[in-house]
Amino acid sequence: MTRILNLIALVVFASALYTRSTDPIIPQIAAGLDVEPRTAALLSTAFTLPYALVQPLLGALADMFSKSRLMLACLLILTAASLVCGFAKNFEVLVAARMVAGLAAGGVVPISFALVGDRIPVAERQVAMGRLLFAIMTGNLLGATFAGVVCDLVGWRGVFFVLCGVGGLIFLSAIPGFRALKEARGRFDLSTLGPNYRAIFSNPLAKICFGAVFFEAVFMYGVFPHIATMMHDAGETRASIAGIVIAGFGIGGALYGVTVSRLLALLGETNMMRIGGAVMGFCLLVIALRLWWPVEFANFALLGFGFYMLHAVIQIYASELAPAARGSAMALHSFFFFLGQAAGPIVYGVGLATIGITPVLLFGMVVLTVVGLTCAHFLRRPQPSQV
Repeated sequence: MTRILNLIALVVFASALYTRSTDPIIPQIAAGLDVEPRTAALLSTAFTLPYALVQPLLGALADMFSKSRLMLACLLILTAASLVCGFAKNFEVLVAARMVAGLAAGGVVPISFALVGDRIPVAERQVAMGRLLFAIMTGNLLGATFAGVVCDLVGWRGVFFVLCGVGGLIFLSAIPGFRALKEARGRFDLSTLGPNYRAIFSNPLAKICFGAVFFEAVFMYGVFPHIATMMHDAGETRASIAGIVIAGFGIGGALYGVTVSRLLALLGETNMMRIGGAVMGFCLLVIALRLWWPVEFANFALLGFGFYMLHAVIQIYASELAPAARGSAMALHSFFFFLGQAAGPIVYGVGLATIGITPVLLFGMVVLTVVGLTCAHFLRRPQPSQV
């Protein structure tokens, strides 16, 4: 089982490299393609919106066919799209390629959680998903860090070429292992779509899970594409420094991944959700203070840790909304999460252009704290009956 989990985590890591790779190099892309930084920041939306919109379809396909084969196919498309990004001659082509990359990435991470849910008992699933989150955060960390470093060394196009090479190598190495999974395959039957989604939404916890991850994404991830521009305006023009700050989030998530077992034993799920929401709210307040970049780095590490204290627990409940349609349930979870990530940069962009980003950050602080408290109140496991 450990070998299978490591294999899934490797593919998830490859996909995660792409997610935050443009955030630290937004000013350089804007200058290179002659667009405004606020416009270039929409590359995040170009990735996350297709990621969200494709989830209902990919989730259904995952339940009908092989989850592992779907993940491999999506990784191949993601790798090819990165190559196109590197050769893009104008902003429109870059946006189109990032949209294709977002569509493909939507079939890797969410489906991996469904695959783990199929193969690992619920009692062990929190730790197993914590390992996947560790792979995701490590990918986000390295994607952001090396994007900044590579951009400073060879320019922003080199970032996409490096991602293409890494993705291609992991794709080739994963083929033999995924073939050995011998995963049970369903059949193509569109008539299952309606019943599957009705089963999911008939669970009263669905609106809590999906609503929570949407607001998480809007007010936490929405600020990420604007961090490099904020630092650039403050005088820090090195993409590598912006990448290091954003990578702090990945370090916090990775720290969560290696301490999740202890956290569960010490705090329990309910307290983890309460504390996670409060920590994220506090970190948005710190971002609003515009502090020295090493402090921002530490703050982003704390933000990543707090985020996964809440988000990882929500994922477990989402994976049990409808066990017979787990692929569809996890796809809907990602749909709302990445829909929030698509909306977030727009929300913060409008804030920058009108009232300023600080009021938006302070409002987000309140929202994230309330999200944590709401989840802690409603997401509770039924108590065993006393005989």
